[in-house]
Amino acid sequence: MIELYHDHMAVCAQKVRIVLAEKSLDWESRPVSIAAGEQHAPAYLALNPNGLVPTIVDDGTVLYESTVINEYLDDRAPLPALRPFDPVARARMRLWTKQLDEGVHHATGIVTYSMAFRHLHLDKSAAELEAYLARFPDPRRRERKRLDIIEGMDSPLFRDALKRLGRLVADMEAALLRQPWLAGDAYSLADAGLTPYVVRLEHLSLARLWERRPHLAAWFGRIKARASFAPAIEQWIKPNELDVMRDYGAANRGRALEILEAS
Repeated sequence: MIELYHDHMAVCAQKVRIVLAEKSLDWESRPVSIAAGEQHAPAYLALNPNGLVPTIVDDGTVLYESTVINEYLDDRAPLPALRPFDPVARARMRLWTKQLDEGVHHATGIVTYSMAFRHLHLDKSAAELEAYLARFPDPRRRERKRLDIIEGMDSPLFRDALKRLGRLVADMEAALLRQPWLAGDAYSLADAGLTPYVVRLEHLSLARLWERRPHLAAWFGRIKARASFAPAIEQWIKPNELDVMRDYGAANRGRALEILEAS
């Protein structure tokens, strides 16, 4: 039995839950609350020294990094195949999943905190904020969080992060103009991997980004209609966190769209 260590609304955990659902694989939930800092607990760090979610344990084998986990799951349960057999389509799939690890995920974290989750920390005293930031062992990640919380959308990191996500949705629209799924004619790990990032934009009240992108909007409709969407995404939504993203996202949406339109 696969054990999945995951946070309910973390995008990388959502990626893996989607593939587990697409494969109809049985798994046991091992919740790790990012909000409570449980990813930094010694017992969890013994499994995943990076202090990130998700992690899977499969018959004693420990794996982390969601892109790697998803390819492992596709090998472990070959049908239905989520990697194209055609080498060109498979390369396209990997270009999509590769960019998540090389910039999109980082940008999503900055935009989420700067627009919304920073407000969960603004009432903290200086000592409480420092104690929260001290949980992050990577000094670069710690300082990024500091900027996200203290400066929000005025952070020097925010504009570039938002533009990166704007470029992502533009690239998705261009790809989907030619084909129904990101890598070609069949649903793949590219679609599974990108889904949580589009969901996050919707949760941040930024669905206007695809109002004039009909192919992306149609793709997202097909994604939501898949049998994997509800058990992987909707079942795990925490209303209080969703409310924070939607409310503060809506309050800051105008400024965010101005930044994107100026790029």
